[in-house]
Amino acid sequence: MTDATDNDQRPRPLLQRWGAILWPSFFAAGVACMVFFALVDPDDLREITWAELDLGREAGYTIGFFMFWACTSASSFFTWLLLSEDDQTRFKMAPPKATAALPEHRAGSDPKQAG
Repeated sequence: MTDATDNDQRPRPLLQRWGAILWPSFFAAGVACMVFFALVDPDDLREITWAELDLGREAGYTIGFFMFWACTSASSFFTWLLLSEDDQTRFKMAPPKATAALPEHRAGSDPKQAG
């Protein structure tokens, strides 16, 4: 039986890495789109933003979905970037410098009792 840490250390194919970024962000964009457009009508949003463009309701849903997908995939990508193996070794903190040892507290040597 293999150890779980052995599986985590092997390099992942590029397609698998991009899939791990885009697939969850696709679902998050779908949920965000449903919640947003349950409250906001795309035609009303068009009147506020681009009144001169002749966009239908379906085009508003499509543009909104791809905007949410871009935002959520960027979030997933930045998380992957921060957790990637190269960044873990690059930003590893140096061990703390040795400091002068503080005197140890010994049993029976309480300064309050020394008086």
